[in-house]
Amino acid sequence: MKSLILAIDQGTTSTRAIAFETAPEGGLRPVAVSQIALEQHFPHSGWVEHDAAEIWTATLQTCREVIRKAGGVWRFAAIGITNQRETSVLWDAATGEPLHRAIVWQDRRTAAATGKLAAAGHEPMVQAATGLILDPYFSASKFAWLLDAVPGARDRAAKGEVKVGTIETWLIWKLTAGTSHVTDATNASRTSLMDLATREWRSDLAELFHVPMAVLPEIRNCADRMGDCEPALLGAALPIHGAAGDQQAALVGHGALKAGDAKITYGTGAFLVANVGAAPVGSTSRLLGTLGYAVGEDAAYALEGSIFSAGSAIQWLRDGLKVITESRQSEAMAQGLKDNGGVYLVPGFTGLGAPWWEPEARGTITGLTRDSGPAHIVRAGLESLAYQTRDLLDALAKDGAPRLKVLKVDGGVTANAFAMQFVADICDLVVERPAFQEMTALGAAKLAALGVGLIGDLEDHPVDPPARWTPHMEAAERERLLKGWRGAVRAAIIAANPDEA
Repeated sequence: MKSLILAIDQGTTSTRAIAFETAPEGGLRPVAVSQIALEQHFPHSGWVEHDAAEIWTATLQTCREVIRKAGGVWRFAAIGITNQRETSVLWDAATGEPLHRAIVWQDRRTAAATGKLAAAGHEPMVQAATGLILDPYFSASKFAWLLDAVPGARDRAAKGEVKVGTIETWLIWKLTAGTSHVTDATNASRTSLMDLATREWRSDLAELFHVPMAVLPEIRNCADRMGDCEPALLGAALPIHGAAGDQQAALVGHGALKAGDAKITYGTGAFLVANVGAAPVGSTSRLLGTLGYAVGEDAAYALEGSIFSAGSAIQWLRDGLKVITESRQSEAMAQGLKDNGGVYLVPGFTGLGAPWWEPEARGTITGLTRDSGPAHIVRAGLESLAYQTRDLLDALAKDGAPRLKVLKVDGGVTANAFAMQFVADICDLVVERPAFQEMTALGAAKLAALGVGLIGDLEDHPVDPPARWTPHMEAAERERLLKGWRGAVRAAIIAANPDEA
């Protein structure tokens, strides 16, 4: 019986595949996993790249390994895909080979281009149409840069000889041997080229960003059939029947399907996504309007706040500053201090995201004294997760969203109990972490399972109870710490814009 779903979770730091089966008590549960780390490339300050060919090879390898572990391809009903959003690929339509390294969502090389559009007064129109501000974060300016940077790419684009897309589009193209050039509506909503209300590409936006419509993939809903896998790759023509960007997939994975539900994923970055219901909601606090998911005739919209450096700040403490040798050391070091000693770390390594949107900001440490040591910097890095989360929640409140009582969390950083308790204390709400952590993969699996009829709805069916952290901090202490954080952020912004100080 075909009772398994193969979920591909292509992230910023790794590629993994997970096999899910339908559980007797309802929902899906994992039965096999394979994961391969992904190398990042930093050719210039603020530039971040991936090798798209490496991503494809790792995807194929992890899928084959999971199929072997799960007992054979005959057991699988469909493939679901979730991916690092905004990361952009340009490839040869005939050979399927990438023509340049992929430009990662964190990359800031197009800041001047988006800044020029903002200075010319285009941001209100772009935001009204797409829900997004003008920032190098999004895919459109990346697509344009790739077409300009690769010799002859623009001329070839007019002839249909090159294609662009985000990571799920690239993987679907490769899995279907070039027969499907498609994207799902959640990933399309992150390009700055899709009208959020109609969920269609807009030619005026494509013209504004200098991206020819001919190179763009077809937009489909999240549980639609995206194509069939080339049988020689995995052993059968498995249908690809679900796709969503990683943060939207996590929203589905958590079962945050009603207006007022919210989750935050602490991965390389951190992404707060709040379900706002069946119609787009504009933000006056520089949050992002986006699509939560679209299935059949149903769609849920969301407001999102993006933190560019979360887990990557912990990686920097380990690999860059070398004050820890492994990430789990950070918890014990932070707990060994009575407080932060007045030290704050603003992790603007690739700029500051919402609600600040300062692409030229860089990492800043403030409050150092002769008493400060490595543990203070480590603690400041962990605390920055909570402060940035609070900034997003405050912005969400300014946009009229109801105050959250529970924040659903997932991602690797949530294994750090100190960090999660500090999030609960600074944000003054309950933090809830599911027993199964891979919410992005689970969301992709749910969409695929729904698409092929293995499940009847997207509702959450957790098997094990979640871990919970409740706030204990006094209000006066919370405000004192937040005041110090806001001063540190101001210092980082002033350093990035000295002429405006």
